[in-house]
Amino acid sequence: MFNKLEEVEKRYTYLNEQMSDPIVIARQEDFQQYAREQSEIAPIVAEYREYKKIQNELKNNQKILEEDADEEILVMAREEIGDLKKQIVAVEQSIKIMILPRDPRDERSVIMEIRAGTGGEEASLFAMDLFRMYIRYAESKKWESEILSQSETGKGGFKEVILSIQGKGVYSKLKYEGGTHRVQRVPETETQGRVHTSAVTVAIMPQVDDVDIKINPSDLKIDVFRSSGPGGQSVNTTDSAVRITHVPSNLTVTCQDEKSQHKNKDKAMKVLRARLYDLEQSKQHEELARDRKQQVGSGDRSGRIRTYNFSQERVTDHRIGLTLHKLTLILQGELNEIIDALTVYYQAEALKQGN
Repeated sequence: MFNKLEEVEKRYTYLNEQMSDPIVIARQEDFQQYAREQSEIAPIVAEYREYKKIQNELKNNQKILEEDADEEILVMAREEIGDLKKQIVAVEQSIKIMILPRDPRDERSVIMEIRAGTGGEEASLFAMDLFRMYIRYAESKKWESEILSQSETGKGGFKEVILSIQGKGVYSKLKYEGGTHRVQRVPETETQGRVHTSAVTVAIMPQVDDVDIKINPSDLKIDVFRSSGPGGQSVNTTDSAVRITHVPSNLTVTCQDEKSQHKNKDKAMKVLRARLYDLEQSKQHEELARDRKQQVGSGDRSGRIRTYNFSQERVTDHRIGLTLHKLTLILQGELNEIIDALTVYYQAEALKQGN
């Protein structure tokens, strides 16, 4: 590890020298490339230099113990050695996490699919709650959100909603949200005050471009039809809704929210590309990838990743055993504590596998 860190530090020094060269500065494209690389490795170099500084302080204190020094000074040196050893362990852990192989998809935007599972209307209402939660979280991160497709119920819920969340590093934050989310609460229509359990599935897929996955136009079956949902006077008067079927994989995407057939087709293709890319990644990396089918599961209450218990104001993530009694705040988009804990957990798991 330390040989690699030495190489990274040398590279960092070289990049700084290049970025100070007037010739490089004049070549904006080269300068920007160097700047991006320097920015990426700067945190690792800073942590490695901190590690070397602590090691140096540790050696100096250990030398004091070998000298015929005053007892009070020796006591201070022993105490400082204890603190420095703890710091070294913490910095080493931090460095190991920093140099873990990065998921190349982490910086991507995402396609998120939220679907009501077991629980009827109550599941649909909770699908709407989760939709609002993720929208608020996205707003807190200054990301942009756009609904690509939605199927609403008559009582203000979602049977299904598909949205695009655009921004830097969106996938790195949301990739652990895929799975079955279970809700336990008393529905408004429940006269006996009984708690009902419902389920909603969430799928997270990195957003991809044409260059990431090639789709042969001859593999597509495109149907147009009249929209059937709410949308004003133009609904059911023009064939604006679009259904695209990718024949080889049998994946089907339908979009009918826009009045324009062209816009609906663009949105449907965006979702289709994400699903095909996710499918391909799953085939290539079965042991690591969370493919869409695994995330969505059967839509029942089993295989849950998280439970939201309203009567106890409790949210529990079952993968890491984390329980927080702040359900209202979490549904308002305050997801940082959960997402950070999941990130640390999976980083630790990756370190175990690397050892």
